[in-house]
Amino acid sequence: MLVSTSPRGNRIRRVAVEVFGWYGLAAVVIAYGSVSFGLITPKGYPYQLLNLSSAIGLGLVAFGKKAYQNAVLNLVWIAIAVVALLRLL
Repeated sequence: MLVSTSPRGNRIRRVAVEVFGWYGLAAVVIAYGSVSFGLITPKGYPYQLLNLSSAIGLGLVAFGKKAYQNAVLNLVWIAIAVVALLRLL
């Protein structure tokens, strides 16, 4: 986690968290849409990597905003994606 006591450092941290959050939102929508329209399979690497990265992005925002229910949900989502990726190996 980025830690800073300067106003500039705090602003950079806030912007970074927002960027990760927006990426997370886009990734989960792309993953769901791609599976729904048959562009990718839910048992493949692209889907699982999108799920993992989206949960990380959304989880960062949830922790940053102290939305702990959402943060825990994303931790579970991360764990599921990691296990699924390991099973694909």
